[in-house]
Amino acid sequence: MQIWQLPIIDGAVPIIVYTIAGAFLLIVLVRRWNRRAMLWAAGGALAGAGLGVALVHVVDRMQLFGPAPLPGFVVPWAAGVLAASGFALGALVGARWWRRIVSALAVLVFLVAAAVGINAGFGLNPTLATLFGVSGYDPLELPEVGPTTDVPSVPLAQSFVPPAGMPTKGSRGTQVIPATASGFAARPAGIYLPPAALVPNAPALPLVIMMMGHPGNPDPTAISDVLDEFAARNHGLAPIVIVADQVGSANADTACADSAALGRARTYVTQDVVAWAKAHLRIINDPAFWTIAGYSNGGGCAISFGADYPAMWKNILDISGEPFPGSEQVANITKTVYGGSSEAFEASKPVNILAAAPAGTYAGMTAVFTAGSADPAYMAHADTLAAAARKAGMAVTRYDIPGVGHTGDALKLGLVEGFTVLYPVLGLSVGQTR
Repeated sequence: MQIWQLPIIDGAVPIIVYTIAGAFLLIVLVRRWNRRAMLWAAGGALAGAGLGVALVHVVDRMQLFGPAPLPGFVVPWAAGVLAASGFALGALVGARWWRRIVSALAVLVFLVAAAVGINAGFGLNPTLATLFGVSGYDPLELPEVGPTTDVPSVPLAQSFVPPAGMPTKGSRGTQVIPATASGFAARPAGIYLPPAALVPNAPALPLVIMMMGHPGNPDPTAISDVLDEFAARNHGLAPIVIVADQVGSANADTACADSAALGRARTYVTQDVVAWAKAHLRIINDPAFWTIAGYSNGGGCAISFGADYPAMWKNILDISGEPFPGSEQVANITKTVYGGSSEAFEASKPVNILAAAPAGTYAGMTAVFTAGSADPAYMAHADTLAAAARKAGMAVTRYDIPGVGHTGDALKLGLVEGFTVLYPVLGLSVGQTR
């Protein structure tokens, strides 16, 4: 395993980091203290704790990470790490030279431990690579495509017989999808091939195009883990997945639109990614078996694309999605993407696209909207979008995940709920898959 692929949510890495941080704190604490040094260390700890609480409050007030407040676990981490750092800096007073070096290194170690702990709480960056915004996966070798069928004559759940030697898990990796039509500066897409795609004479399978949050990475880990579990219960069957990069190498909120300022993200996903999928993946070439999906920023893009292109995909999975692309910086998006036209921005919103469509436009479409029950802002967004989709004629499932905020649990469990609904729709199971 490459160092970039090291898991940093579970496993040995967090334990090692926390142990090293504890050892540094112990070394800083165990010394001969005089009154002056103790006052400086105690004062530094109090100041650091107060600064940590204040920083979280400022971030929430300024909505730097969106309208939802930061989860509760961020406050003790921020206050704790800055209190420990303040204590270590205060301990520099009257200390020997080597203790000063240890105290300075301790601050760095404490900050790393906090980054690992907060990241684990959010659960959205599973590896060291994703934490730094790069891919930890190697390019994935793709099987020969061969001819595809428009519609299977019999659902795959009834016709596919797993051959001997079929892998128990799918393969995941990356592929560079050329931005031929768009010129968009996208990072390599994440790819997932389920076990049924890895056998000789593999069947044509459904396709999912997934988009992640902003800031975020086109990382296939979360959806691959979930679909491996579904595949294990359904004879190795799962959709083939492309995790497309709708925010680009600059990691900007493109509002999933085409613009001179931020690039042609919409054309990239709806034309370049789609054309590449048809040319390189053994997929069922029928929109009834295609799903556009997304989490957070990507969820807002998914419902937007689903509403705008109902002939391209008949299934939508919106997990803790924004109410519309660009919702977190309306003034900036109006100016940079829509040339200052609030009318154009309003017309781009999914609820307005759905309401303006002629009757029957969305017949036969399935949409799933999920949010965490501890994420009230995004619950409200999901309620609004689900109602609009239902009114427009889609078959809608709306589900709240108990006790979960805007974190990795919302992503994982939203995927579980979504594919529980979609598996029979896609012909991958008979009935529910729980």
